[in-house]
Amino acid sequence: MNSAFDLTGRRALVTGGATGIGEGIALGLAAAGADVAVTYRSHEPEETLARIRAEGRRGAAVKADFTDLDQAGAEEVVGFAEDALGGLDILVNNAGIIHREDSTGLALSDWRRVLSVNLDSVWLLTQAAGRRMVDRGAGRIVIVSSVLGSQGGLRVPAYASSKHAVIGLTRALCNEWAPHGVNVNAIAPGYTATDNTQALRDDPERSRALLERIPAGRFADPSEIAGAAVFLASDAANYCHGSVVTVDGGWLAR
Repeated sequence: MNSAFDLTGRRALVTGGATGIGEGIALGLAAAGADVAVTYRSHEPEETLARIRAEGRRGAAVKADFTDLDQAGAEEVVGFAEDALGGLDILVNNAGIIHREDSTGLALSDWRRVLSVNLDSVWLLTQAAGRRMVDRGAGRIVIVSSVLGSQGGLRVPAYASSKHAVIGLTRALCNEWAPHGVNVNAIAPGYTATDNTQALRDDPERSRALLERIPAGRFADPSEIAGAAVFLASDAANYCHGSVVTVDGGWLAR
């Protein structure tokens, strides 16, 4: 009997899937049996695609800039994944950016840039994929939030606001789409070794303070976020709607 976590035959789109948490998730989905398309902006996807294909899965990549995405652009991205993979069963909204600055000096343009990528693009891509999934009566949408979807953080007001907002979006869409067989859930990763945390890890004082608070005593590897995504994309999560799965080494427990 196949495992409830088996994704063989499923087709997934992972935004920001060529690096960091997105790459970890894309590779995790491929290892579980899914064909995977990724979006990328500045990190070239060839190595990620090679690793997806090494699992015996189809892989595809499309360059996309989510700082000014509109509905037509979102339709193009989702349509690309459908054409490349022969359909779309899973959407993982992972692409995100962060801007660190004292709030008193934060320019409106920087605020809007973070919200555009972290919230607006999530909404537009989810709407485009969700429309198809609702019509079909099946689908999985996973939104990557953060532990800062429950906290305020330091010097990241736009990022924290966006990550709070996508949890609200997850719950709102769950209420609409669960009756149509579409599961909408979120993941809240903790501090992970990615480009977004490079500045923190390079700061000895800040890094030490963070590690002292994390019960696990270390930053996560991006691959360690993948298990939650595989679970939420699989039949094992059939009754999960509007859930937020925290993967943070115990950060929020402190």
